[in-house]
Parts: sequence; C-alpha cells; structure tokens
Amino acid sequence: MLLNVVEIQKILPHRFPFLLIDRVTKLECEKSIVGYKNVSISEPVFQGHFPDHPIYPGVMIVEGMAQAGGVLAFKSMSADAQEDVAEKVVYFMSIDKCKFRSPVTPGDRLEYHIDVIKHRGNIWVLDGKAVVDGNVVAEAELKAMIVDK
Repeated sequence: MLLNVVEIQKILPHRFPFLLIDRVTKLECEKSIVGYKNVSISEPVFQGHFPDHPIYPGVMIVEGMAQAGGVLAFKSMSADAQEDVAEKVVYFMSIDKCKFRSPVTPGDRLEYHIDVIKHRGNIWVLDGKAVVDGNVVAEAELKAMIVDK
C-alpha cells in the first residue's frame, strides 16, 4: 500500500510545520508500517536547532514515529470505523526505551519502521525505529490510544 502526503492528511490532523511523514511505502494492517520524511534545510526547526550545526531534534523524530503509528492504527480500523476518522484522534500514552543513535541532518531521508507489539481495543503498543541510509538513528516503544475528539 502506498499513501502520499495528501492521503496522509486525510488520516492525521497534523499540518505544516508539524506533519512529519511525507509518504507511506509499506503498510500491513494490524502489523507494520514503513514511511518516510525528507529532512530539508528549509525546515523551520533549523532556524534555532542549531543555526551553525543543523541537527533534526530527537523529539521530532519520535513524533514522526508516532505519526506513522497513528496512520497504521487508523488504517487498521474496520471500514465502518474509518468513515469516522475525522471524529477520532490518537493520543500518546507513553514513550519507553527511547534511544538516539546518530544525528539526523538536512538531506537525510528519515524512514520510520513501526511494528505492532500489542493491540487491544483502542490501545496500541508499537516498536518504532527511525532509519537513515539503513542505519538505526533512533528507537522507542510507543503506547497510544485512539479516542473520540
């Protein structure tokens, strides 16, 4: 399955400058998702992080993994439930085992690899990895829930 940014915006409420996933390249409902963000020097965050040494903030990497997980959760819902996607939102519950391995810089293609650890009802536990050029740059275990707005 392939989702472009327009299709992603139909699922997630995030918009520029906080929509952190450009494309979904692989999605297996209830199991996994792979998507990416092209990190550009024109990102507003680089005006202050850091002007002479641009590093993409770790918190933005984790948020990007969470957004990919949100797409996975919404696309895994039943067809009837997906019709109500505009009335739902994903809330973070926890971020555990978070580690940053390498800096992400302008020009990188930041891939999000998310696997379902556990799913029960509206609660999702996800294993997230952020990858650049085949190397894991960050990882975290994310817990989220889908709720009514």
